Amino acid sequence: MNAPRARPDPALGLLELYEEALPHVYGYLLARCRDAALAEDLTAETFLAAVASVRAPDAAASVTAPSVPWLIGVARHKLADHWRRVAREERGLRRLDGEPEPVTDPWETTLDAIRARAVLDRLGAHHRSALTLRYLDGLAVPEVARVLGRTVHATEALLVRARAAFRREYQGGSP
Repeated sequence: MNAPRARPDPALGLLELYEEALPHVYGYLLARCRDAALAEDLTAETFLAAVASVRAPDAAASVTAPSVPWLIGVARHKLADHWRRVAREERGLRRLDGEPEPVTDPWETTLDAIRARAVLDRLGAHHRSALTLRYLDGLAVPEVARVLGRTVHATEALLVRARAAFRREYQGGSP
């Protein structure tokens, strides 16, 4: 009688990729959240989620071979999850204060990158996540909606509000 064979741990592929991928994943997150401690936490969450993903029973059919771009995609989702949590907390605080959400028309302009980054850092997490995914990551609106867990129409409305908030802060604030 043949003894059952042990299946090799699929997470070993991630272990081999870890040293190459770590600076890319961390750099991606740090460039978007501008907080080293948060980027470190999200990087750890990214690799833990990647291990869980490749070890899942149905992983062979649903997960591609681990690679740096795949890990960056996992990191993008972890960052979006973080921004959603922060946005929920901020929404709750705004409700307590009775603060309304502003809505204005979309706009386009050329921006000073350093000042734009500072303004982006001052925005709420929901606005920051939508603008970052759309304009820094270059995702189409339907993809932004999928990452943020929103409908396309809700995401379009969020982008309108986010651009308006960014414009107000950029035109009225200081770097």
